[in-house]
This record gives sequence, structure tokens and C-alpha cells, in this order.
Amino acid sequence: MKVAIGGPLKLGFRPWVEGLENVPAEGPAILASNHLSFSDSFFLPAVLDRKVTFIAKAEYFTSPGVKGKLTAAFFKGVGQLPVDRSGGRGAGEAAIKSGIEVLERGELFGIYPEGTRSPDARLYRGKPGGLARVALSTGAPVLPVAMIDTEKIQPPGKVMPKLMRPGIKIGKPLDFSRYHGMEHDRFILRAVTDEVMYEIMKLSGQEYVDEYATAAKRRISDAAKAEKEAEKKAEKAAAAAEKERSGA
Repeated sequence: MKVAIGGPLKLGFRPWVEGLENVPAEGPAILASNHLSFSDSFFLPAVLDRKVTFIAKAEYFTSPGVKGKLTAAFFKGVGQLPVDRSGGRGAGEAAIKSGIEVLERGELFGIYPEGTRSPDARLYRGKPGGLARVALSTGAPVLPVAMIDTEKIQPPGKVMPKLMRPGIKIGKPLDFSRYHGMEHDRFILRAVTDEVMYEIMKLSGQEYVDEYATAAKRRISDAAKAEKEAEKKAEKAAAAAEKERSGA
């Protein structure tokens, strides 16, 4: 897949990269990245010599038919790991377990601390469960990663990408061994997550929002629905007024 997908990606988009020397040549490490676009999970592995395993929703691997099988083969090939995220807390535990297993094999594990794509290219508050617990449980170093301009290449909802150069910045590894054995302390988890998000913010130059991206998406969606409803009401009112004038 690095040849079939990584090669064309690098040739077509020519991503620039800073900090490749911070990625260890061997052994476990966590790549904690901001999340601007669906394509983030392809550009980052494409510029690395080593395989990176990300978590992906299980539906990508279980869809029926020929298309479903091709989709499953594609996501497996690019290093995506299926996790059923429909079960609330159980889903979170499954994701953490999967990350730990990847690192125990001495591989690279990729994770988006925000939990979902940013709705407006700003950096949102990191969720404290996954990243911090995996890091403290394994002792693996955390490399902050900043994806640059990938949201301009493939905005949410757009199928065809725009040809332009994205950027990737990889920061120096963060060592959290001082918190070993404290992976169930919620204050420690919050502190570790915030430290990583601060480093990502410095690398990316994004505006930081002290709110979860999922909550921001709901708020934006609700506002859009309310605006549409208001427009419909205004149109109905205008139509009723016009009908009344015509009748008069």
C-alpha cells in the first residue's frame, strides 16, 4: 500500500515534512496528531518508512458485497484497525486495548486526541481517555504531529481532492514515564492530554478552543438546522402575505 497509495500521494501532492528524524527507526511510539481531513490517515503514513496503525470504525470492514470487501481490503492495507465504536464506554476500552496491542508489538500507533475531525480547522480539546491511557500503560513515547492545510485538500463532504501541497510537522518525543502506573488517575490523564495538545498547537499554529470537537459539531449542526427552519418559516410567511395581497 505504501507503493500503491503512498507513492502517488507523494508524487501528486508533494507533501513537505519537518521532524522525520524524531520518529524512531524501531520500537513503539505514539503519533498524536491534529485531525483536519479524512486524508490525514493517508498522508502521514505515506511520508514515513515505518507502518502506522490507526483506529477506524468497524463498518469500514464489515460492509456487504464486492464494494464492502474492496473497502475492507483497502483499509487493512493502509494500516487501519477495526474498532466497534457503537458501544459507548465499551468501545473506548476496545480502542485503548487495540492501541496497547499495537505498541506491545513494537510498532507505531497513530491517534487523533480530538476524537474527530475539526469542524472549522481550529484545534479542539483533547479527550483524556485514549491517548493518555495508552501512553501510560505502555510507556511508549508520544510524538506530537501537526497536519497542515489538509482540510483545504479534502474538506468534509468533498469526494474529489484539490491538488496542493500539505505539510506535516513531527515534534520531539514526549516522555511521560514519570506518571507510570497512574493511568487511572483522571487528573493525570487530563494533564498528559493537555501537554500533548499544547505541543500540537505550537507545531500547527492553530487557534485552540477549550471545547470538545464533538460538542462543537453538534452546536454547528443545531445552528444550521435552526437557520434552515427560520428560512422555511420566513418563506411560508412571505407566501401567505403574498396570497393575502392577491386575494385582496
